[in-house]
Amino acid sequence: MLMKSIAAGLAGTALLATVAFAQSPTVTTDKAAPAATATTTTTSASGQWRTSKMDGIKVYNDANENIGSINDLLMDKNGDIKIAVIGVGGFLGMGEHLVAVPYEKLKFVNEAVASTTMTKPAATTTTGAATGTEKTTTTTAPAATTTTASSGSKWYPDHAVFNASKDELKNMPEFKYSE
Repeated sequence: MLMKSIAAGLAGTALLATVAFAQSPTVTTDKAAPAATATTTTTSASGQWRTSKMDGIKVYNDANENIGSINDLLMDKNGDIKIAVIGVGGFLGMGEHLVAVPYEKLKFVNEAVASTTMTKPAATTTTGAATGTEKTTTTTAPAATTTTASSGSKWYPDHAVFNASKDELKNMPEFKYSE
């Protein structure tokens, strides 16, 4: 019986406490409230790159050949990035060879990689067929330079450049994460 009374008393106290908290107190003062000044401080990180966006950035050599992509960035205890782990070779992540290269050896580029492609020759036109003096003229268009789409973001570069061939990277010692 005593336990029921204590339980009922605690339940009633909890019920009354929730009602009291639900009410908002009204304060009346004779003084005018000071004008609220909203100060919003924002921090700009112009020219900085997000490390989360660096994962997967393609790495090219000086001849604009795709040699791999960045898999990870390793930093020291001071927060300075020291090593870039690049995935070389493989297909869809299978058979990929990880190598560690010094971060300062990478050159980051914001513009898209330029590639030169040949366009199809222009249409062949034949004139004078009705008069018997047939003249065939073939015009070929010059090579057009196209660029791949740029990241368009100030938060990460388009690609990185590392002066090595794909074979040289594959022959480097494989990088393993130590436990």
